[in-house]
This record gives sequence, C-alpha cells and structure tokens, in this order.
Amino acid sequence: MRKLFIAGNWKMNKNVKESVSLAKSLINRLKDVQDKDVVVCPAFTALSQVYEEVKDSNVKVGAQNMSFEDEGAYTGEISPRMLKDFCEYVILGHSERRQYFGEDDEIVNKKVKKALEHGLKPILCIGETLEERDGDKTFDIIESQLKKSLKNMDKNDMKKIIIAYEPIWAIGTGKTATPEQAEEVHVFIRKVIKKSYGDEIASELRILYGGSVKPDNVKTLMEKEDIDGALVGGASLDAESFSGIVDF
Repeated sequence: MRKLFIAGNWKMNKNVKESVSLAKSLINRLKDVQDKDVVVCPAFTALSQVYEEVKDSNVKVGAQNMSFEDEGAYTGEISPRMLKDFCEYVILGHSERRQYFGEDDEIVNKKVKKALEHGLKPILCIGETLEERDGDKTFDIIESQLKKSLKNMDKNDMKKIIIAYEPIWAIGTGKTATPEQAEEVHVFIRKVIKKSYGDEIASELRILYGGSVKPDNVKTLMEKEDIDGALVGGASLDAESFSGIVDF
C-alpha cells in the first residue's frame, strides 16, 4: 500500500517571517496526521528557518530546485551540498523551470542524478501543454520526458524517486484535470516504469497529481487507485487551505 504524499510548493512567495508563521500554523493543524507524508517547499531564503521550526514535527522540508553541480563559480545557484542540511526532498523539472529558464530533460536528468548522489529524494515533474493535449500527444510527451529525465537510473535509484504529473494547462489556471483524465495518465506512467524497471518498482512508485489542487477537489482525485498524492501550488500558501487538502 503506497502512503499518500502531499507536498506544498510555495514558489516565489513569502519572506522568512511569513514562511515561519505558515510553518508554525501547519505544525499545529497537522500534528495528528500519520497516514500521509507531508512536505513543504519554501523559498531558498527561508529553508533553514522553516527546517528549524518543523524538524521535530511530522512535516518535512523540500527545496524547489537545485544545481547539478556540487560547488564552484555558478553565481546565483544552490547546490545539493547546501540543501541537504535542511531538505529531504527537492522538486526537479517543474514546468516553470522548463518554460521560463530553459531546463530540458537532459538538464533535469543531471539534476536527478546529483540529488540522488547527495541523498536527496527527487520529486520529478512531468506534464504536457494544452496544445500537446489537444493534439493527442499527451502520452508521447509523458513517455519522452520520463525516459530522458530518468536516463541511466537503476532500480535502487527509482526507489527514491517520486513522480509528479502536472498538466501544464492546469497549473495556476484554475483548471483541473478530471479525476479520470489524471488517472489515465498516472496509469500510463506506471506502465512506462513497469516496462523499464519491472512490476515491483512500478507498483511501489508514488505518482502525485499537481494542477490547481484544492480542498474541494482533492478527495475525488485521491480516490483514484494510481494517484498517490498531490503537489500543491497556490493552495499551499494558506494554512487552512493546505491543511484541508492534507486532512481531506
């Protein structure tokens, strides 16, 4: 039985004081939750303070991105060596990184490898645009992203990776894939992984849905057999809203 996994991606929101305040509220609201893994992903500037706030609670910390280099002359970058003091997880390949900062599957693959090398657990994001969906290319895009982003990963690596399916057309738009649409892609993802890594790895893999997840739609999404949690954007910035998603 795969344990549900709910992660909040705070994106470029909240200063340190606001981030700590939100973390405190979540700790209080979610202290009795034991049946799900809960992760918050603040901005880099607030990681250490949020970590100090939640480290003795059931809430874990993740980063929103990282470099594929350990250190060096890479102005503005954050390395996995810097993150692992505070983080257990790291979001990689988010559509906003791909769209706005030119990250392709090759770059994402290098980041996933580097995260694993340093003991961080990647939350690997994949997903299609509205144009690709309307052109019946969803499965082609998803399979290509999976194979390229997971190139040269072995079975031990796959045990530490979480996949997040985020249809780009549903991120921050208020649109949500229907539970049936989301489940269809999640089933396909599991089939692709099974083909490459076998049934055991595929059946253990946690696949999250991301794309305008809210308290009023989370239950119908999580009822689907192959949806194992959510990567939450805007709704994770409010303690009541995110708590409602976690404790649906």
